[in-house]
Amino acid sequence: MTQTEGARLFRKAWIEGVHHHFPGEPKAGYVTPWDRTPQWEREAAGAVYTQVRQFIEISDATTSRLSREQKSRFVAICWTAQMFKHFEDPKPAYVADWADLPSWQQETDADIFEAVEKSLG
Repeated sequence: MTQTEGARLFRKAWIEGVHHHFPGEPKAGYVTPWDRTPQWEREAAGAVYTQVRQFIEISDATTSRLSREQKSRFVAICWTAQMFKHFEDPKPAYVADWADLPSWQQETDADIFEAVEKSLG
């Protein structure tokens, strides 16, 4: 899978997770389709997809034994690094520690990790 295809997989898993876990009606930006997603966000999604894929690969696919929390934390920290890469002074919500993220976002991040696992299996 190319990085662009991986970025699309990431975005698809994000949107599906938001629809599943977000309480109430999500903000439009949370579920923006790929063709209207900003370039920086596409690049960030591709980078995080690649990091998750590589982590799974160098772990000989033993990441299936990680807890959902561990998977979610990995996605969240990779995303935070991308926010610092793309923004000089990112909004605090963009770089919040995992423990400070809303539960819907923690669950969605775990879903993203598992979507990447599934795509490799």
